[in-house]
Amino acid sequence: MTVTPAMQPASQPGKGILLYMAAFFFMSTMELMAKLLTQDLHVAQAVWARYAGQTVIVVVWLFPQLGQVVRTRYPGLQFARSVLLLIGTAVFFTALTYLGLAEASAVMNINPVLITVGGAIFLGETFGVKRAFGVGAALIGALIVIRPGTDVFSPATLLPLISASCYAGFILLTRKVGHDEDPRTSLLYAALLGAIITSVVVPFYWQTPDLRQVGLMCAIGILGALGQFLMIQSVRYAEASAIAPFSYIALLVAAFWGYVAFGDVPDLATWIGGGIIVASGIYIWHRERSGVVPIR
Repeated sequence: MTVTPAMQPASQPGKGILLYMAAFFFMSTMELMAKLLTQDLHVAQAVWARYAGQTVIVVVWLFPQLGQVVRTRYPGLQFARSVLLLIGTAVFFTALTYLGLAEASAVMNINPVLITVGGAIFLGETFGVKRAFGVGAALIGALIVIRPGTDVFSPATLLPLISASCYAGFILLTRKVGHDEDPRTSLLYAALLGAIITSVVVPFYWQTPDLRQVGLMCAIGILGALGQFLMIQSVRYAEASAIAPFSYIALLVAAFWGYVAFGDVPDLATWIGGGIIVASGIYIWHRERSGVVPIR
């Protein structure tokens, strides 16, 4: 199924932002499951669960229309999307074995700047003063959480930085194909390559999981598929640079899950930085909803 111009959704930045925030909630919850799983099993099994799970879910869901869904107008771009997402996930899951959820998420969240700048350079999206203000404020909030010069800046922090670059490229390519590609097609291809590659690699690291670990692996696949679908939908309704600052919601979700699962209590700087991030996100959302045109 190919999305024709008549099928393309109208620009609805507010809806796109809400979908994006929901996607990051599910993605951050998936990362919690991955961190719990990799405490006992190799990270390769977590990455395999992520992509094999999503592939199975999508294939079962779309089986009656699978012949149409696999048709793509952009095989090269879909391949590139899959590669970037696979590398980004594998690197970030590895980072979770060295860093806490909040720390890894904080470093990872440089990607909104990369997305916004990339959207302006490669997609011709607007990048004016007000949008730059929102992104800059959110970045300042993230830096307050990270606090350069502290233990967060260990060699392991290079891993989420690499992941952020891959994820930014994935978002930009998703936006590129999103106007006239069925979102179900993008959802399938986002997982298919990863499932094939990890299915070849994972036997070399396989440890038989117990019932709890099987549950975590299933949760990783389900949450990843749901988050990915919502993210793909979000960039069909709003520009990549408009929704980019809302990636910072992952900081707050990660801090919450870090406390619930591991008893990690965010300090004052984390709360201050998180407050700035939320405020900047609300500002951009309000501007996008109140004005029909994108922020300029």
